[in-house]
Amino acid sequence: MKAYETVIGLEVHVELATKTKIFCSCTTQFGGDPNTHCCPVCTGMPGTLPVLNKQVVDYAIAAGLALNCTITQKCKFDRKNYFYPDLPKAYQISQLYLPICRNGGIEIETETGKKTIGIHEIHMEEDAGKLVHDPWEDCTLVDYNRCGVPLIEIVSEPDMRSAAEVIAYLEKLKLILQYLGVSDCKMQEGSLRADINLSVREVGAKEFGTRTEMKNMNSFKAIARAIEGERKRQIELLEYGKKVIQETRRWDDNKDTSFAMRSKEDAQDYRYFPEPDLPPIDISDEWLQEVRSRQPELRDEKMLRYEKEFDIPTYDAGIITGVKKLADLFEETVAICGKPKEVSNWLMVETMRLLKEQEMEAENILFTPVRLAKLIQMIEEGKINRSVAKEVFENIFKENVDPLDYVEKHGLGMVSDDGLLRSSIEQILSDNPQSIADYKSGKTKAFGFLVGQTMKEMKGKADPGKINQILKELLDEK
Repeated sequence: MKAYETVIGLEVHVELATKTKIFCSCTTQFGGDPNTHCCPVCTGMPGTLPVLNKQVVDYAIAAGLALNCTITQKCKFDRKNYFYPDLPKAYQISQLYLPICRNGGIEIETETGKKTIGIHEIHMEEDAGKLVHDPWEDCTLVDYNRCGVPLIEIVSEPDMRSAAEVIAYLEKLKLILQYLGVSDCKMQEGSLRADINLSVREVGAKEFGTRTEMKNMNSFKAIARAIEGERKRQIELLEYGKKVIQETRRWDDNKDTSFAMRSKEDAQDYRYFPEPDLPPIDISDEWLQEVRSRQPELRDEKMLRYEKEFDIPTYDAGIITGVKKLADLFEETVAICGKPKEVSNWLMVETMRLLKEQEMEAENILFTPVRLAKLIQMIEEGKINRSVAKEVFENIFKENVDPLDYVEKHGLGMVSDDGLLRSSIEQILSDNPQSIADYKSGKTKAFGFLVGQTMKEMKGKADPGKINQILKELLDEK
C-alpha cells in the first residue's frame, strides 16, 4: 500500500457575543421559543433594510489582531445567493472580495515541535436559521431565531496534517477568542462550528488531492473521528483505482461514517455581488488603534507572567491559564488575599478534584473569588484547620456558601482553648499506655496514632500544630 499524506484546512464559524444581531436589534440570546427572536429584517421581509452593528466590526478587528492578520481598512459586504429553507431571504450577507482580515496565523504545539497554521482570511457574515427534524411527525420545522446572529468565519490555510494538529489549532483558537471576549465558544450551543476540508495525496506529491467538506462539526471528539474516517475512506477509494468526488458530506458520529449531501459548490455557484443595501466600511487609523488598545493579555503572555510574578510552576500556570474562567478566578482571588501559591493550590487540587467528580466544565464554576479568598484568610488566621477547610470548600464549590457563615452554623471553628486541648490529650494518654511505651521505644507511628486520636476527640477542629506541641510536652514528662 502506498504512503499517503492528509491535507486539512478548516472554516471555523464563530458566533459573536453581541447582545443584538448583526443587522437588527433582535436579541442573540441562545434558546427561547422558536421564532420569537426575529423581526422583519432578520427574516428578510420585503422593504426592510439592514443596519450594521458596529460591535460586530470591533470584535472582528480584535480577532484579526490577535490572530496576526492584516486588517482591511476599506472593506465591504457581498451578497451570497442560495436557496435553503433556513435562509428566508434566499441570500446571505457575507464578505467575499474584501474580507475584513487577511494573511494571519497562529502557532501550535505538535509532537514534533511548534508549527504555524496560516489563516487565509476572516470575514463577517450573518448566521442562518435552524432546521428541526421531527422523526415522529415525519416533518421538518424551521426556527428562525438564529437568523442574523453575527458570525466571523475564520478560514485557515491547508496547513494541518493530522487530527491532532486540527484539535491543537481549534483549542488555541477557542482560547484566544474566549480571552478576547468576542465569543463564549460554547460548541454545544453552536457558538463555534467547524467545516473540515480534507484531501489525501501520496507522500512527496506537490499537487493537492480532491477535497471533500464536512459541515458544521461541533465537538472536538467528533471532529477527530470524522477526520480519521474520511481519511481512510479517501485512501480506500484511491487504492481501488477510484476517484474522490469533490462534494459536501455529513458526518454521522453515531454510525462512525459520513454520507454525501451534495456536490461541493464554488464561489461562482453562489452568484456573489456587492451588497447593495450596505455601504462600504471605512476603518480609520483611530478606530483601529482604539480596538488595539483594548486587546487583553492572552494565554501565552499570561502564563509567562504567572511563572515570573507569582512563582507558579509551569505546569500549574498552564492548567490555570488553559481556561479563562480559572485564570480570572486566580487573579481576582490573589488581588483580594495576596496569596498566589495558596490560591493556585486550591484551584489545582480541590477544584480540579471536584470538577472531575461532578463531571463539570471549569467554565461552569459557581463560587466567587471573594468566597475563596475568605476561606484562605480563615486558614491563615487560625480560625479553621486545613481538614475543616476542605469540607467548607466543597460546600463553597457546590453552592457558593459564605465560608464564615458555614463554619459558624456548623460549629467548625478551631478549638482555641489550650486548657481543654491539654486535658483531652492527657485523657487520651491515660487510655493508651501501650502507645506511650511504643513511643518511648522509638516507634514513631505511635505518635501519629495519638495525634489521630486527639483529632478524633476534638472532631477535627483542633490545630494539628498545637496538638503536636502539647502531646510532645506531655510525652517528654512521662
